[in-house]
Amino acid sequence: MGADQAQTLKAIREAEAYPGPSLVIAYAPCINHGLKAGMGKSQAEEAKAVECGYWHLWRFNPALEDEGKNPFSLDSKEPNWANFQDYLKGEVRFASVMKQYPTEAADLFAACEKMAKKRYDSYKRMDAMDWSNEKEL
Repeated sequence: MGADQAQTLKAIREAEAYPGPSLVIAYAPCINHGLKAGMGKSQAEEAKAVECGYWHLWRFNPALEDEGKNPFSLDSKEPNWANFQDYLKGEVRFASVMKQYPTEAADLFAACEKMAKKRYDSYKRMDAMDWSNEKEL
């Protein structure tokens, strides 16, 4: 919600309109994340998570498949990957890794960023799929 309130509302409306079970997956910082800025800044933390690529905004609406449209929509812009590591360091749950395991922290943070990039690339591929020529089985 902190990254894009309109996208949040659209996702909830789509989920509500779908004639079956719906699931809304959202990133919500909690007190255990240890936001250095404080829990009063959780909306800003959500925006940072999306901006740097830690979290991605997307929707999946199976009803669009019947219309020959791609049911997957990637709503996130290309992340600013340069801010990824700083985002991690802004939460105590990650910063404590740097204090407790300083030699391993860089590798762990790099692996986290690598997986976030891989996930984003996967979402881009799904978003680019052409569903207009799908045949019924």
